[in-house]
Amino acid sequence: MKKPELLIPASSLEVLKTAVMFGADAVYIGGDAFGLRAKAKNFSPEEMKEGIEFAHEHGVKVHVTVNILAHNYDLDGVDKYLHELKEIGPDALIIADPGIFMKARKICPEIDIHVSTQANNTNYETYNFWHDLGAKRVVAARELSLREIKEITDRIPEDLEMECFIHGAMCISYSGRCLLSNYFTGRDANKGACTHPCRWKYAVVEEKRPGEYLPVYENERGTYIFNSKDLCMIEHIPELIDARVDSCKIEGRMKTALYVATVARTYRKAIDDYFESEEKYRANMPWYLDQISRCTYRQFTTGFYFGKPSDEAQIYDSNTYVNEYIYLGIVNDVNDKGLARIEQRNKFSVGDEIEIMKPDGTDVKATVKAMYTEDGESVDSCPHPQQIIDLELSEIPSKYDILRIANN
Repeated sequence: MKKPELLIPASSLEVLKTAVMFGADAVYIGGDAFGLRAKAKNFSPEEMKEGIEFAHEHGVKVHVTVNILAHNYDLDGVDKYLHELKEIGPDALIIADPGIFMKARKICPEIDIHVSTQANNTNYETYNFWHDLGAKRVVAARELSLREIKEITDRIPEDLEMECFIHGAMCISYSGRCLLSNYFTGRDANKGACTHPCRWKYAVVEEKRPGEYLPVYENERGTYIFNSKDLCMIEHIPELIDARVDSCKIEGRMKTALYVATVARTYRKAIDDYFESEEKYRANMPWYLDQISRCTYRQFTTGFYFGKPSDEAQIYDSNTYVNEYIYLGIVNDVNDKGLARIEQRNKFSVGDEIEIMKPDGTDVKATVKAMYTEDGESVDSCPHPQQIIDLELSEIPSKYDILRIANN
């Protein structure tokens, strides 16, 4: 059996470093343009270069999204961007549009091309089509079952890789091709500017009774008929391996470092445990399930992997997030006095009991004994987001550790 790549998203340079340290084999990121997460912080050319260098130093690959569905007026800018990427040198480009694909083959043929899920890749002939054009990898549509994926991997060349999403948010529209955002707000999901109207609350209005809203209650907050639970395949690593999935992809280029660290660390251990022994993987399942529930999520589903969801497995649900832990920050450095420097993300105070989350899977409880501003002033709490704080904790953390606190 070939161990699959664990592919982790990163919204910023900070999150990329977290993904690398917490177990990613590869990281996928977006630049300032031509990716499908325009609202993510994304990477400047300088940050992209630094991120790729950091990843490569740790034996991790970097894939860059260029996966918009382009209009004529995009193409000149795409040319310029592809020449920039040629100089920066990522390991792969993630592309959905055939026109951009052909441009990339001409401008930077030395960079692998991965065909995005946005291209609606649902059958083996489509995979063979992209392979004949020079693709290294094709990302499966999220609407495929494991049975269909295995049939595809049986019928494609051995050198064409299969990538599948295994965790994260699911889109109501087919492989993310959605017009709702454009229709309601003028912001095009297929150009990276989705406003997520599928997460909004809707009611039914009868044609001859305008203004009379008829809610269809699924819970006390109303109905969310376009809303999906989050995908989670942590209990089905063996089935993914059996289907010969080459890359296990996590969704989440809008997510925090805490989310990325939690998911990366959990799937890293699950995959490694399974390849050590299936018994170890089964024995550690309670730990995986506990850990994966410690990041923000919407309840979990296995999506379409085991067939179309039945009525009993209805995936459309409340948009309420479950959020058991609050992200405090990443340890950027520890000085010779044992003070940990972080860029604060949420308020906490002296005396709080927090948790130090380490890449090796351990969580260490610690008490905040003191905190100081960048100028050395002692303070009781840090209420200002992105404030630089030096912390004295009862347990000394290491660089790149994540600090979090239970959301009581």
